[in-house]
Amino acid sequence: MPERFHDLPWPDNPEGSPRKVGVEIEMAGVSLERMAEAIRAEFGGQVHCDSPFVARVCDTDQGDFQVELDARVLKDRAYRSHLRRLGIELDDTDEAALDRWLADAAGRLVPHEIVAPPIPASALPRLDRVRATLQEAGALGTERSLLYAFGLQLNIEVHSTDAAWILDVLRAFLLLYEMLTNAGEIDLARRLSPYIRAFPGTFVRETLNPDFQADRGELIDHYLAHNTTRNRPLDMLPLFAELDQERIDAAPVEHELVKARPAFHYRLPNCEIDDPKWSLAHPFNGWVEVERLAADRERLQRMSREYLERPTQALGRWADDWARKLRGWF
Repeated sequence: MPERFHDLPWPDNPEGSPRKVGVEIEMAGVSLERMAEAIRAEFGGQVHCDSPFVARVCDTDQGDFQVELDARVLKDRAYRSHLRRLGIELDDTDEAALDRWLADAAGRLVPHEIVAPPIPASALPRLDRVRATLQEAGALGTERSLLYAFGLQLNIEVHSTDAAWILDVLRAFLLLYEMLTNAGEIDLARRLSPYIRAFPGTFVRETLNPDFQADRGELIDHYLAHNTTRNRPLDMLPLFAELDQERIDAAPVEHELVKARPAFHYRLPNCEIDDPKWSLAHPFNGWVEVERLAADRERLQRMSREYLERPTQALGRWADDWARKLRGWF
């Protein structure tokens, strides 16, 4: 029986509408065409192949999906300008043949990715049916190869833009990070990759300090003082860009990669799409536990106090203890 998607403790966004979740799924082993067709079969719409590297499923009942080879140099065809600088000019036939060859070669190392539009949390089981279809078609996930540092990313729309609420969710995530890593068995290749570097210990302890209280600007400045990269297991830069674009523009961050959106960018989970026992519900339910902790102020304060009282060398054992509890929660 498929794993059930748990309910978010705060079901509505700031406007009172059901919160939405954007999902990005990386995989190998299936073509962009097969991925696009699986989406069309579930959500309707029309498939448009822009190039061997990008296809879109447009006008579905949930908006437009994109499937792509996740490498900017290919999607933007930047390699063509490099060839021209070398004096190599290709006609249309040669360029098409080169595109197909590069797509086939890169597909062995570069992830194929589904980029879904924000959809209501209640529609996630439909996207999980797409996941199941691709699993049956031979899609490969994180654990199939050390080369596959593939992940699943969730963009969870916020319930509130109030600084105190955002801070509580951030604190809850920092407290559950090690447990989510252990319970989700985050793959070694992903942990060694630069994409999900752990938050600095100083930032964690300063954020969990009960004396730290901040308005929106102070919270963003505190975050930027320690995190000028999007490569965190919970990337706050898109949310903070949505709330204060000027502050983010003035910071030394990867501006071309930060897209403002009113959502938490949860980058930690593996994509275990080749495991028939795995589903999108597993990483999503892990996030639900973060919000459940944020909603329980007494437990949040107690865990923060326990974390800060533990010597550094004991934090691993503390995380292991809570990870065993967490496995029983979802």
